[in-house]
Amino acid sequence: MVHFSDDNEWNSHVDFGLWADYYLIAPASANTIAKMAHGIADNLLLTTFLSARCRVGVAPAMDMDMWKSISVQDNLKKLRAQGVDVFNVEAGELASGLIGEGRMMEPENLFTILDNGFFKKDLAGRKVLITAGPTHEYIDPVRFIGNNSSGKMGVALANHCLNRGAGVVLILGPVSKVTLPQDIEVIKVVSAQQMSDAVNEIAEDMDIIIFAAAVADYTPVKLEKNKIKKDEENFNLELKRTVDIAASAGKSKFKDQIFVGFALETENEYENAVKKLKNKNFDLIVLNSLNDEGAGFGHDTNKVTIISSDNSKMYELKSKDEVAQDIVDEIVSLL
Repeated sequence: MVHFSDDNEWNSHVDFGLWADYYLIAPASANTIAKMAHGIADNLLLTTFLSARCRVGVAPAMDMDMWKSISVQDNLKKLRAQGVDVFNVEAGELASGLIGEGRMMEPENLFTILDNGFFKKDLAGRKVLITAGPTHEYIDPVRFIGNNSSGKMGVALANHCLNRGAGVVLILGPVSKVTLPQDIEVIKVVSAQQMSDAVNEIAEDMDIIIFAAAVADYTPVKLEKNKIKKDEENFNLELKRTVDIAASAGKSKFKDQIFVGFALETENEYENAVKKLKNKNFDLIVLNSLNDEGAGFGHDTNKVTIISSDNSKMYELKSKDEVAQDIVDEIVSLL
């Protein structure tokens, strides 16, 4: 028995667990996470966790080396397997730019997630396919054509769709430093052709497809078996177009399916995005411009305009997690 106040209004950990709608532990140290994962209950925080009947979440906070340790990551996997939500800066990007692995997500971002849809299950029963990250088109065994896509936008979208009740499949290009809940099915690919094959295999079973990957437009005509030597002053490389994954899928799109695309532009941004919306049979397209500071590749923020056939909404610069929330809200509005 733990007495919370002199009048005993709260007098045990069981009362806390029964009273709360959501139990968020923030910050959650490596020590607390380890105890939670292994059922240790030596204080009020942990006894309440074990008796809680509501949904539970943790916001880890520790230094980078501790965060990367095998023990901490294994403990987080155990918590996810128990149904505990894990909030970290990889799943919700910090708009401040002061990002470090293991840093606790800012409180305002946590509140935004919980307040603006975390409890919504408006995608329950829906199947969502998301492509994310770059593709690598290999020239020889060690060199490739690629881009700087981190996959963060696609990962944030996957997390939000999962949290709102969807079954999520993420087709992920070659990226690093990505942590995902076990409930998200991940298909790892490297090339544009592999991503296309993966999409084609399951697209007809999906209710919603979000094409967030930055797919290479060209691939070498010939893949050299051995590393190319520096024999000549100049080097010519013959390229061919890669398959247009979104356009190909759009040709066989079902009536009730929702397709969402992305457009990263540097000139005539809006006009080019609208053209892609029509040509690729998208229901929505998310436009971001490399001319906007803090948007595009290599940033933890984004500034987007979400365009449909009869409307467009321009959003201010936000964290990618908040942008993902806005995109999912727009998708739900079409259901």
